[in-house]
Amino acid sequence: MSGTRAWHLASRPTGLPDMSNFELKGMELPPLEDGMVRVENKWLSVDPYMRGRMNDVKSYVPPFQVGAPLQGGAVGKVIESRAPGLEVGDTVFHMHGWREQAIGPAAQFNKVPAMGVADEQWLGNLGLTGATAYFGLLRVAAARPGETVFVSAAAGAVGSAVVQIAKAKGMTVIGSAGGEEKCAWLRELGADAAIDYRSGAVVKSLMRGAPDGIDVYFDNVGGDHLDAAFAAARNNARFAICGMIEGYNGGEPPAFRYIMRVISARIAVKGFIYSDYLAEMGDFYRDMGGWIAGGQVKSRETVRDGIEATPQAFLDLFSGGNMGKMLVKL
Repeated sequence: MSGTRAWHLASRPTGLPDMSNFELKGMELPPLEDGMVRVENKWLSVDPYMRGRMNDVKSYVPPFQVGAPLQGGAVGKVIESRAPGLEVGDTVFHMHGWREQAIGPAAQFNKVPAMGVADEQWLGNLGLTGATAYFGLLRVAAARPGETVFVSAAAGAVGSAVVQIAKAKGMTVIGSAGGEEKCAWLRELGADAAIDYRSGAVVKSLMRGAPDGIDVYFDNVGGDHLDAAFAAARNNARFAICGMIEGYNGGEPPAFRYIMRVISARIAVKGFIYSDYLAEMGDFYRDMGGWIAGGQVKSRETVRDGIEATPQAFLDLFSGGNMGKMLVKL
């Protein structure tokens, strides 16, 4: 047996987690057997959905167990291999994050294609983040050229990808973010209008930004943003519900003041997760790879250094501490 350092769930959080819910300690790794690889992680992802896994409730992924190591997206280098198809030095992306090294069956590690992009892109625009944006916008919401799209948390990892995909497809985009710096960045990405949700009621700002209404809402937030989208929806609008970060840590439920419009405007509301579309990942890699190569989709990362920084990087997602993708560099 050999070991590594890994973050463990020390206790289940109530409301917003804090550092007491996490513990960095040694973790034993199994011996390397036939068909297995050892990977040294170089980049770790932290994502809002991980908050739900810290609760002991049934969901689309099993909950983290108290006392057990946490998991998340990661990119690393193979440093030992007893598996055909993966060699020492290969770069892989996988779900054995929140730790410095990982050992497992080769099937759990995906060799990155030779696309000439930075390794961390496989946790961002070419990873779960970009795929969530792509499938949510183009498959779930079936957004079409010429339509008007509203995106909440648009300066975050998924939201900023949605903004750029929508513009690459010829749509009008309104993004919401907190603060003028983030709103300015959205305009740099091509957003036709940027709403600073800290400056006033979202519904009033959205009505000004989209006086003729919206065709598509990509929801990362829930709460008053979702409410505003109901108010501004055109007939037959489609809502792709990706996440509701406003409710992840408890608190009052959204008001839904305008939800009755779901009937009169015939609004379609659908929740999804990106793994619903794994069979179509080839389309995603083709399109996203082309947009990145052509400069139509750009990345921005907020990077924290060292394994010790991982929990705080995760916690900062809930206070808007990131522009683009939040990553930890080992």
